[in-house]
Amino acid sequence: MIAPASTLYVGRVWHRRTRPRAHALAYRVFWMLLDLDEIDALSGRLRWFSRNRFNLYAFRDGDFGDRTGSPLRPQIEAILAGAGLEPDGGPIRVLTMPRILGYAFNPLTTWFCHRRDGELLAIVYEVHNTFGETHSYVAAAPVVGGQVAQEAAKSFHVSPFMGLDMHYKFHVVPPGPRVSVAIEGSDDAGLLITATMSGQRREISDATLLSLIATHPLLTLKVTFAIHWHAIRLLAKRIPFFAHPAPPAHSVTQGRPLDPPDAEIVSTPRG
Repeated sequence: MIAPASTLYVGRVWHRRTRPRAHALAYRVFWMLLDLDEIDALSGRLRWFSRNRFNLYAFRDGDFGDRTGSPLRPQIEAILAGAGLEPDGGPIRVLTMPRILGYAFNPLTTWFCHRRDGELLAIVYEVHNTFGETHSYVAAAPVVGGQVAQEAAKSFHVSPFMGLDMHYKFHVVPPGPRVSVAIEGSDDAGLLITATMSGQRREISDATLLSLIATHPLLTLKVTFAIHWHAIRLLAKRIPFFAHPAPPAHSVTQGRPLDPPDAEIVSTPRG
C-alpha cells in the first residue's frame, strides 16, 4: 500500500517591509497539504475533517479556482496547459489552510503539480485579497539543490500599501519533512517586502487536528483580523496608500523559473 501524500505542516508566517518605514509581523499557523486524489478518503477516515460540508475542519472546492465548485484538477491542468506546461495526470497537491468551523481565508494557496513519475512540473500560486478577488501565478518548477526559484511580474492588487509596479521572486522548498514558500517583492528602488511561510510536517490524524484547535484557535479568523490590524498600523505609520485598481484582464500571470536559483531561501526567524 502506498503511503498517503496528504499531511499537515505546522509553523509560522513572517512578513517584513523595508520602506519607507520598517514594519514586521509574525504569527503561528498550520496548513494542510492535500493530494486531490486523497481528499475523499481523508474525509471518510477522519472524524474532524470533511469535504464540501461543515465540520471542525473542511475543504470546500468552491473556495478555490474559479470558485464555482467545479472539479479542481481540470482547472489547475488548464492553467498549466495555458502556460505551455503539459500535465500528464500526475499528482496535484494543494497547500492551504482549511475551513475552521465554517470560516476560511487564504491569502496564498500553493498548488504543487507533479508528473506521473513524481517529478515536480510546476507551481501555481493562487492569491486571494480581502476584496473577494483572486489571481494565479504559474511557472515551471525545476528543483535544484532541493529548492525551486521563480519570478513573475506583479499583476494583481493585494494590499493598498503596495502598487502594481513590482516584481516577485519565489523561493520554495517543496513539501517533504518541511515546506517553505518565500516571496520577495521589489520595485525600482529595490527590495520592498519579504513574506515567508515555513512549517514542519505532522501526520494528519483526529488527535492532531484536535490538538491544533487548542494551540491555534480560530486560526483562519485570526488571519483576517491580523491583515486588518496591521493595515491600521501601516496607516498610523503614514505608509503611502494606493487606490484599488481594476482587476487584471487575465486571471493567470505566467512567470518563469530561475535556474539555477539566484538566491538562498529566505528563512523564518526563530523565536
